[in-house]
Amino acid sequence: MLRHMEHDVGLQDLTVMEMDVFLAAHAATGKAGTAVTSDQIRGHELTSKLAQATYHRALRSLVAMGLLEMAQGYKTRHYVVRTDFANR
Repeated sequence: MLRHMEHDVGLQDLTVMEMDVFLAAHAATGKAGTAVTSDQIRGHELTSKLAQATYHRALRSLVAMGLLEMAQGYKTRHYVVRTDFANR
């Protein structure tokens, strides 16, 4: 069932690094719609050992795919997990 859900939303196409960054962002989100900082995501155990360039490339990719969104009211470094994923 989980694999089917991943397929439905396109998560099966993520690289391992993108998936780690996405899961770290999701874990750092206290509740749906809450902004998380790049430092919070970067500090998670899944992402803390990634090279900085790899981390930022994965983060940009997730934003480009629409899985993470730039948080309103901030110019940079604040992200929101798409609300349909944050509620899961």
